[in-house]
Amino acid sequence: MNDAVQKNVLGEPLEICGQDPITGYYRDGSCSTDETDHGSHTVCASVTDEFLEFSKSMGNDLSTPRPELGFKGLKPGDSWCLCANRWLEAYQNGSAPKIKLKSTHLKALEIIDLDSLKEHSVDIS
Repeated sequence: MNDAVQKNVLGEPLEICGQDPITGYYRDGSCSTDETDHGSHTVCASVTDEFLEFSKSMGNDLSTPRPELGFKGLKPGDSWCLCANRWLEAYQNGSAPKIKLKSTHLKALEIIDLDSLKEHSVDIS
């Protein structure tokens, strides 16, 4: 990860997304990113049953525990750094979970427009 301060979609320092379960491309609780994060795990979402079912139907099962990977599985209400493309796909299909703008990385704006993110924000009205 580069040493520059990571920014959120509001241009402020990126806030922590989730510690339990520990999330992020780096598993540091933050949706920080760099050029090695090809999935752009930059959208801090509060996952819902609807989103978890949608993601599973698209081939990415986030609710089933995978102990061999140290992954407990997500449940509704967990905060998780989602791939920007997956969130956008869920948004386009009416299954997007709420997000925390202050914890969503600026890089997400390369894929999702700010108005769509604000529409699903839990921390900015």
